[in-house]
Amino acid sequence: MTSQSGKTSPMPRRAVLGTALGGAAAAALPGTAHAEQPQRSLPTERSGDAGLAAEQERRPWKLRDTMTTDRAWEGFLRGQDLLWSRLPTLWHEGPFLGDGLLGTMVYQEPNTQHIRFTVQHGRVQDHRPEFGSGWGTARLPVGRLTLEPVGTITAVDWRLSLWNAELTGTITTTAGTLTLAALIHDEVLAVRVTSDGDEELTWTFHPEEAISPRKIQEAPPAGYTPNPPWTTRTTTDGTEQTLQPLTGGGQTATSYRRTGDDLLLSVGHSFPSDTAAGADSLRNLRRAVSYDVLRRRHIRWWRAFYRKSFVSFPDQRLQSFHWIQLYKVASASRAGGPVMATSGPWLEPTPWPAVWWNLNVQLEYWLIHGSNHLELDALATTLRQNQEQLIANVPAAYRSDSSGVGRSSDMYANRGVGMPGTGAETGDLTWALHNVWLSYRHTMDTSLLRDTIYPVLRRAINYYLHFLTPGSDGKLHLPSTLSPEYPVVPPQDTNYDLALIRWGCQTLIESAELLGLDDELTPRWQEVLARLTPYPVDGNGFMIGADTPYAQSHRHYSHLLMVYPLYLVNWDRPEHRDLITKSVVRWHALAGAHRGYSYTGAASIYAMTGDGDTAIAYLRKFFDTGTRYPCRPNTHYTEAGPVIETPLSASQSLHDMFCQSWGGVIRVFPAVPSTWQDLTLHDFRTQGAFLVSAVRKAGTTRFIRIKSLAGEPLKLRHGLAGTLTVLLDDGTPAHTEDLGDGTLAIGLPKGREVLVHAGRRPDLVIAPVAISEPGPAWGLP
Repeated sequence: MTSQSGKTSPMPRRAVLGTALGGAAAAALPGTAHAEQPQRSLPTERSGDAGLAAEQERRPWKLRDTMTTDRAWEGFLRGQDLLWSRLPTLWHEGPFLGDGLLGTMVYQEPNTQHIRFTVQHGRVQDHRPEFGSGWGTARLPVGRLTLEPVGTITAVDWRLSLWNAELTGTITTTAGTLTLAALIHDEVLAVRVTSDGDEELTWTFHPEEAISPRKIQEAPPAGYTPNPPWTTRTTTDGTEQTLQPLTGGGQTATSYRRTGDDLLLSVGHSFPSDTAAGADSLRNLRRAVSYDVLRRRHIRWWRAFYRKSFVSFPDQRLQSFHWIQLYKVASASRAGGPVMATSGPWLEPTPWPAVWWNLNVQLEYWLIHGSNHLELDALATTLRQNQEQLIANVPAAYRSDSSGVGRSSDMYANRGVGMPGTGAETGDLTWALHNVWLSYRHTMDTSLLRDTIYPVLRRAINYYLHFLTPGSDGKLHLPSTLSPEYPVVPPQDTNYDLALIRWGCQTLIESAELLGLDDELTPRWQEVLARLTPYPVDGNGFMIGADTPYAQSHRHYSHLLMVYPLYLVNWDRPEHRDLITKSVVRWHALAGAHRGYSYTGAASIYAMTGDGDTAIAYLRKFFDTGTRYPCRPNTHYTEAGPVIETPLSASQSLHDMFCQSWGGVIRVFPAVPSTWQDLTLHDFRTQGAFLVSAVRKAGTTRFIRIKSLAGEPLKLRHGLAGTLTVLLDDGTPAHTEDLGDGTLAIGLPKGREVLVHAGRRPDLVIAPVAISEPGPAWGLP
C-alpha cells in the first residue's frame, strides 16, 4: 500500500469558504461591500460605428420566454408523455401516479383479464423496532383495486400526461370500450371509467396481508407474530372501509366509494392511535367531493410545479426521460412527508422495504436542487424532525454528544449504528447531511443551516472523534469501518469515512463562522483537518481503505466520495487529475457487480472532468437493454426489487453535464456531449441561490443570464470565446474581475440579473430545441 501524499489533502480553509458556505473569503469580490477594490467592466465587441454599437449593447435587456403559457407547456410536455398500445403486465411496465404519499401503479392482474391499480402509501409501516427495519418497521402493503370488465381485453390506448399528471385512455374488449381517467391528489386516488357497447365493469378492493414485503427473500425473525387480520365495514354514507390493526400499535384504513362513473379511494395511517386512520381517510374523501373538483386542484398544483424550471436538449428519448423523472420525484416526495423508501410510495415485493442511507436516499434527492424543486425535500425535514431518534441510534455511552443512523431504517430514521473498530458502517448520516447542505447552498436559507445541518453534523462528526487515534506517524487514524457494500473490511482508514470526516470538519468550521458561533470544538476540527491520515491510494488509484485495494467489483462508489459528490479531490487541481482518472478506470474495469447507479456515478464523475462524450457513453449504459439491470419501460428500475434512486440519479448526471456549481464556481455547459449542438436551460438553480438561464446553438453558448436570489458572491465559468459583454438588467455594465481559466467574478446584488454574452447581443429567447436524435416514447408504445 502507498499513502496519498499531501497533493490531495483538503484545500486550505480560505480557499474553500466560498465553496461550502459562501463565506468571508468570497465577500471581498468587486461589486460587494468591499467597494474600494479595483473594478472594471469588460469591453464590448464593436464593428462599424463603435460608439453606436456600444450604446446598443448597453440597452436594458430582458429574456423572451416562450414557455409562459399553458398552451406552450402542454405542447412541449405532450411530446414527453408515456404511451401504451400494449397492456402492461409488470409494475415496471405500467403507468404510475402519486402525490408524495399515496401511490398507484397500473398493470394487468396476473392470470386474469382485470386491470390492477395498486394501493400503497408512504406512511404505512409496522411499528416493532425490535425486529429491525426489514421486518419490525418495514413498509407494509395496503392492497389493490381491480377494474374488471365483462369482455376479454383486446387492446389498450393509454397516455400518462405529465402536464396533467393524469392517466387517460381506452380499454377495448370483446364486449365494448371502457374510457379511463385517473389521478392522485391530496391522498385520494380518483378514477373515472365510462363504458359503451355491452361493456360493463366491476371494481373490487383486495386488502393485502400486513406483512413485510421482505418475505420474498426470507422467513420472519424468531418471535415475530403476524399482524391481526383486517376488518371491513360500510359507513352511513355508503363508503366502504377496510381497517387494519397492527400488533405494534397503530392502524391503517382504506376508504373508498363509487358514485356513478367515479371511484374515490383514500388511505390513512395512524400511530400510536389505533382509530385515527379511519377518520383521516374518510375526511380525505369528503374533502375530495368528486373527480372534477379534485382534478381542478390537482392541475393547479402540477402546472405551477413545472414552471419553476425548464430544460430542453436534442435527444428525444433522454429529454423525455428527464421530464418523467421530475414527474416521478414529485409523485414520490414532498417536503414534510416521509423520506422516500427504496421503492418510493409504490411498494412491490422487495427485500428492501425501508429507507436505505448508504447511497439510495442521497441519490434520490440530488435532482431537486438544479431543477429548482426544493419543495420536494423530505430528506431535510426528516432529519430536522427526528433529531432525538438520531441521538438514540448511537450506543448509550455516546449519546451526550453524538448522533448516527444505521444502513436502513423506517421513515423516522430508527436504526442503531455500530462503532468504528467493529467493521461497522458509520458514515451514512454524515453523507445524508451533505444532501441537506446542498439544499442550504441552493437556497442560502440560514435557518436550515442553523436548525438542522449544524447541530446534527456536529453530533455526527463527534461520533467519529471518539474513535480517531494518533498513530506512530503522528497522523490521526480511524479503526475499522465498512465501505458500504464492499465485501472486505479494511483494518483502518476506510476512504468512505475519511472523506466524510474531512468534509464534515471543514463544513462545521465554516458554518460556525457564518452563524457567528464561537464553538469550543473548532480547534479540534482544525486539528483533525491538519492531522487526519491521507486517503489510502495505490497504483490503481483510491483504495477501499488501509491495506485494502479495490480488488473486487464494487457497485457502489463509496471509496470515491472525495471525488464525487464531495469534490474534495477535483479536476480544477491538475495534480489530482491522474489519480481521479486511474481510480474511475479501475472502478469500471471490474464490472461484474455493477448496477445502474454505477453508470450514472461514472457519468457524473466524467462530467466533472469536462468530458461530455465519455459521460454520455457511461450514462447510455443504464439505458442499454443488453446490460443486466437496465432502465425499465416506464423509467423505473429493479434489481431484486424496486430501487427508485437510480433513474433519479440519471437525471442528476444530465444536470452535471449541463450546469455545475461546486467549488464556489458556476460552470455553464461544462460537459455537453458533442452531438448535442443545441441546448436550453432556464431557471436552473445553483449553489449560492442563483437561477441560471443559458442557450447553446450550433455548439456555441449564445448567452448566459443569472439572477441572484441571495446576494452571494458570483463566480462564473462561462465557456464563451471572444470579447465579452456583461450587463446588469438595467443595461449598465456589471463590475467584473477576470479570475483566469475562463472564470469571471461578477458583482451581482440580491434580486438583480446579469447577462453575459460574446459579440453582438444575440436573441435572448428561451424555447425548446429541435430534436436531432429521435426516439420512441417511454411506456409500451
